[in-house]
Amino acid sequence: MSRTKMREFAFKLIYSLEVQNTYNLEEQIDLYIQENEIQEEMADYIKDTVFGIKENLTDIEEIIKKCITEKWTIDRISKINISILKLAIYELKYKDIPFKVVINEAVELAKKYGEDSSSKFINGALATAVKQLKLV
Repeated sequence: MSRTKMREFAFKLIYSLEVQNTYNLEEQIDLYIQENEIQEEMADYIKDTVFGIKENLTDIEEIIKKCITEKWTIDRISKINISILKLAIYELKYKDIPFKVVINEAVELAKKYGEDSSSKFINGALATAVKQLKLV
């Protein structure tokens, strides 16, 4: 399965967890994998990503706060956009994936699942994140 498809499945779970505010993360991940009949390679990617975001959430949210304009706060960002940003920033900071790939994939998710302005918002926030993380 393609990395794009794996990322999309991970995003859907991250979004679902964002909405549910669940306490039993492992159970929710296993249920999601089972319900979607996800193969082992993709399941490993999803688990690694979701647990990685949880483990580094404070750091990821600090980066998000620094990437948005003063008129925005994390609480004002839609659940879809915050889920995309968490996934993308996790990949930028903790995975060895080229930043152009991460940004492109995040923008595509925003176009597919977000509002009309989501792709521009995501692109701008991640461009700022890349500069802050000194990836350029």
